[in-house]
Amino acid sequence: MDGQVGAIRAALDAAGFAETSILAYSAKYASVMYGPFRDAADSAPQFGDRRSYQMDGANLREALREISLDLDEGADMILMKPAMPYLDVVRSARDRYGVPMGAYQVSGEYSMLQAAFEKGWLDRKRAMLESLVGIRRAGADFIVTYFAKQAAKLLG
Repeated sequence: MDGQVGAIRAALDAAGFAETSILAYSAKYASVMYGPFRDAADSAPQFGDRRSYQMDGANLREALREISLDLDEGADMILMKPAMPYLDVVRSARDRYGVPMGAYQVSGEYSMLQAAFEKGWLDRKRAMLESLVGIRRAGADFIVTYFAKQAAKLLG
């Protein structure tokens, strides 16, 4: 979607919203980790898959290039997804760019932990917080997660 951020920035500026921030979905990897959400929302591709327009998980340089392009077009913040398998991307982007950066802990990451909780393999509170701290430690300024309400209650 090259050019999308630039088009949004131009439209916002022209409409008098120059101070409105843009969060760019700069690095979205083709991942099996979206499966539980896609199943729940019945949003699986009707044919093929999304690898034609989502990034190859083996390619860190592509993510950094896409982030740079979005920032050049006027993005104020960036978001990467999924989080756990790509913490190295979060860290690389954090080291390179001085903008607010988020990571999305997607349904597959959440579901893996939920399955372990149900089996009694992991302590719910500790594992949830540890997973979020790991994302934060990698460099995310904010985290999009299905654990948001639970974490907020625990953190007070």
